Parts: sequence; structure tokens; C-alpha cells
Amino acid sequence: MNNDFIIKEVLVHSQTLLQYAKRFTKDETDAQDLLQNTLMRVLRYHKNYSKGSNLLGWVYTIMRSCFLNDCRKQNLMNNFIKNANPENDPELRLTNNKSENRFFMEDFQKVMETVPEKFLTPFLMHFEGFRYYEIAEHLNVPEGTVKTRIRTARKLLKKNLSSYGNLKA
Repeated sequence: MNNDFIIKEVLVHSQTLLQYAKRFTKDETDAQDLLQNTLMRVLRYHKNYSKGSNLLGWVYTIMRSCFLNDCRKQNLMNNFIKNANPENDPELRLTNNKSENRFFMEDFQKVMETVPEKFLTPFLMHFEGFRYYEIAEHLNVPEGTVKTRIRTARKLLKKNLSSYGNLKA
């Protein structure tokens, strides 16, 4: 499958997909964002599509997954903000130091590059919200192997970023 197929087969349904996204989000702007995220995933994982099967069903499944993942992330962020109490925690009262963040991101990127690809790919897919079975299907490995590789990637990241304090794996 090439980009021509995606352009000819997927993008022609963009209005239908946008209407489907509106049913999830109940908002035009959020629906457009959801559609964009869905199309990005379709482009990224187009090799998983079995030619001749239900294309719209496959794209709808990706969209639903994107929407649910966004909801989970939003709930986590809301819970964090709700539970954060700046008066009691001096760390939260401090102004963000942008150069410190930049150094952390540089270190984090270097550490990510040291994690072997076979561990990094399932870790990133899991971080993006894919389920273990979806990752296993994509990588063509057993689900237990996926879980082990994700756990190994977390341990490697924790070990290599230990200078940044107590990170939970």
C-alpha cells in the first residue's frame, strides 16, 4: 500500500469521518483534531491494513481508540491538577526553569536513543495508547513478549535517568 492508496481511499471519506468524529466529541474543533490524529495514525500504521477488508471499519476503530486514549489522558491530567496543592508543595510553587527542562529533554532524547529498537517500539506504541494485543499483532510477537519488552524499556529508562530523582517504572 502506498500513499496514493491512502489519498484515494481514505481521504475521500474525510467528510464521513469528520461526522463520525463529531459524534464522539460534540465539538467541531475537537472533531477536526480527532480526525487529524486518526489520519496520522492511519498513515503511520497503514501496513496493518489488510487490503480488501473493510477500510472504513478499520479507520473507525482507530478513531475510537484515539478518542478513548485522549479521554484517558485528559482524565489523568485533570486528576493530577485536582490533587496538586501548590501551597503544600514547594516544588509546585517554583517557576519552571526552561533551560532545566531543555537539558532534561536533551538527556531524555539521548537515553531514548540508547534503548534497543525491539524494546523502544512497543514502549512507544503503549505510550501512544495502543493495547498490548494491538502491539503484539503489529509486531507479530506474543502478547507476553510485548509486556516484557515494555517493562524492560521502562527499567532501562529509569536506570539511565536515575539522576533526575525517583522515577516510577
